[in-house]
Amino acid sequence: MRHHGVRHPAEMGEAEVRGFLIHLAEERHLGASSVNQALAALVFLYAEVLRRPVGALGPLPRAKQPTRLPVVLTVEEVRRVLIELQGMSRLIGLVLYGSGARLLECLSLRVKDVDVARGELMIRRGKGAKDRVTVLPGIVRGALSRQLERVPALHRGDCEVGPDAGWVELPGALGRKYPSAGRSLPWQWVFPATRRYRNVVTGQLRRHHLHESAMQRAMSAAVRRSGILKRASCHTLRHSFATHLLESGADIRTVQELLGHRDVTTTMIYTHVLNRGGLGVTSPADRGGLGELLDGLAD
Repeated sequence: MRHHGVRHPAEMGEAEVRGFLIHLAEERHLGASSVNQALAALVFLYAEVLRRPVGALGPLPRAKQPTRLPVVLTVEEVRRVLIELQGMSRLIGLVLYGSGARLLECLSLRVKDVDVARGELMIRRGKGAKDRVTVLPGIVRGALSRQLERVPALHRGDCEVGPDAGWVELPGALGRKYPSAGRSLPWQWVFPATRRYRNVVTGQLRRHHLHESAMQRAMSAAVRRSGILKRASCHTLRHSFATHLLESGADIRTVQELLGHRDVTTTMIYTHVLNRGGLGVTSPADRGGLGELLDGLAD
């Protein structure tokens, strides 16, 4: 079937599909995600529409995502950003930088997950559905304790609204296994949202934790006000936590456990952004007494 030089996909095979993907990558200069999206569309077309599974076309090129080094702030840059945050946002920022937790892991902390006395945070169902323990920085223990004292008062106020109020969402099937747990204090959020909502399924009046977008907006504004030109975000505080730990001599396996990485090779990316260089060595040019050679070069 031809129409003005256009061929039907059923008439084409491996060579044409391969050529099209190479054209997207090398001539159109599309990114890896766009090329892989085109490949997925072609796989669906041939398997579900043309009834010619893509396996019959042979191996097809799959673009690789580029490996990018994380953005890391210096200790002074972290201070400049955090000082621009206000109230609850500053406390959350300090917890993110001090514990290495991901933003959602921090915001979804429950009262029972914080052990101020031991200086520990229990991260439940982190990336990969894994639980882990990470450090609670001593600098925030007082402020976090005061926040934990405000949660019971807020919860009591919610419960006084009526028997259908004062609830929070529980993970998995815990709500069926422990019907009253969602209204108990240990399961309340450490960083609750300011508004309640009505769950359409249960009819319960619930309170969610602070939404990620609120902290992300506050962080973006703080970075702008700080004058830092790096593309820093909430996740940058996690990268900075790992890098600064390694700079201070922490064992990479310990950092791996605190971050919740499955493979230590993921953690090793931070060795490439240390202040002392990716290989952890001092350049011989810094030890050879060559500084005098720079005199007058900037004139």
